[in-house]
Amino acid sequence: MAKSQQTFSKSEKEKKRLKKREDKRKKMEARKLERGENGSGGIPLAYVDHNGNLTDTPPDPSMKIKVKAKNIEIGIPKKEDSDEVFDPIRNGKVSFYDSSKGFGFIIDTDTNEKHFTHVSGIIDEIIENDKVTFELEKGQRGMNAVRVKKV
Repeated sequence: MAKSQQTFSKSEKEKKRLKKREDKRKKMEARKLERGENGSGGIPLAYVDHNGNLTDTPPDPSMKIKVKAKNIEIGIPKKEDSDEVFDPIRNGKVSFYDSSKGFGFIIDTDTNEKHFTHVSGIIDEIIENDKVTFELEKGQRGMNAVRVKKV
């Protein structure tokens, strides 16, 4: 006589699957009954009030503001000319410099940012902890200190 192919774990899985299906059917019936009692079960509308907050009541038409299309700016606002003059020369301190490899790092005294410098951008001979003046240029990996002079 052949043994049944139905194992304990298979029958347990089947019971779980049937129970899940029955629970889902009961939930669906409960939702239908609730919808029937409360009226329509449609999607509620959301409105945006004059402050930009979401509400369930429509906005007051008297609070409506008219905006002309020419007043809408798309993009970055233009910079206004200011009397402030930008000084490209910065002050800093050499935090690291390897003369054998020809590169180092300078810390800007104003912003405390580290900037890379190469021997090709150095005018005076520098060592670590020297106070220097320098200018910044865009390099491959960020801003580089160039025209470095000892103070």
